[in-house]
Amino acid sequence: MQTTVKSPVSFVGVGLHSGQPVRMTIKPASAEYGIWFQRTDVEGRDALVPARWDAVAPARLCTLLVNDAGVSVSTVEHLMAALAGCGIYNALIEIDGPEVPILDGSSAPFVAAFLARGIRQLRAPIRAIRVLDTVEVRDGAATARFDPADTFELDFHIEFADRAIGTQAKTLNMANGAFIRELCDSRTFCRQSDVDAMRRNGLALGGTLENAVVVDGDRVLSPGGLRHADEAVRHKMLDAMGDLALATCPILGRYTGDRAGHALTNTLMRALFARPDAYRVVMCDAETAKKLPGSGVGRADIAGLAHAA
Repeated sequence: MQTTVKSPVSFVGVGLHSGQPVRMTIKPASAEYGIWFQRTDVEGRDALVPARWDAVAPARLCTLLVNDAGVSVSTVEHLMAALAGCGIYNALIEIDGPEVPILDGSSAPFVAAFLARGIRQLRAPIRAIRVLDTVEVRDGAATARFDPADTFELDFHIEFADRAIGTQAKTLNMANGAFIRELCDSRTFCRQSDVDAMRRNGLALGGTLENAVVVDGDRVLSPGGLRHADEAVRHKMLDAMGDLALATCPILGRYTGDRAGHALTNTLMRALFARPDAYRVVMCDAETAKKLPGSGVGRADIAGLAHAA
């Protein structure tokens, strides 16, 4: 069955790129509502922004949603990944600024709060998007691809010159809480040289060594080091999970990303939905629902989130 949060859940922090303080509250919503952001600081224009693939606008280093009135919300990917990983596809998100708070740079604080507050089932079946044929897009050396699969699978490969990251690859079946166990605490990462360049261009103004993994050559500059030896590729998978959640329904298929980023993942979704023969929207029976990312998750899963605070 479809779900929502049991009661409102609030977060206070700063935007990674804007550096602006922000308060955000995720509120329960009815079945078939979907995920919507509402900019509470906007007056005189439509303040509702849909969390949908076709509302994504070009942006550097994050996922940006924009409505027809030009009202936007950025850096939504970690929150969207947390919602999808907990199986939540209906919610109203009130936010008093243009960017989702970065918190610790991962999805773990969102996941822990959702599970602690509880998830409510709604009286409507889950719809899913079943991939029927291979769809692939490219941008230079980067590729992103959908293939048919019985469950939702993520396969990612990255290559960086910095030895602290290097070449990493990982494949996961995302059913039954795998996102919570394997990916949600992996933080955004960057190179020190990238941080310097971003700040010269007015980006990463809210970034610190506490909310991002910063590397320089073979050194990890963030206190405490890495949470996982392959934290970088895990975070890229987390980002993909959040961007794919903008499909508005869980996906039954395999996503493969090779050096892919936010823009290429969105291009892939647009390519999929431009081909009606390549997918089908299905109603999930009980057996199919058990294969989805948020199936069976609950408060007991919080114990494994050592980095949720």
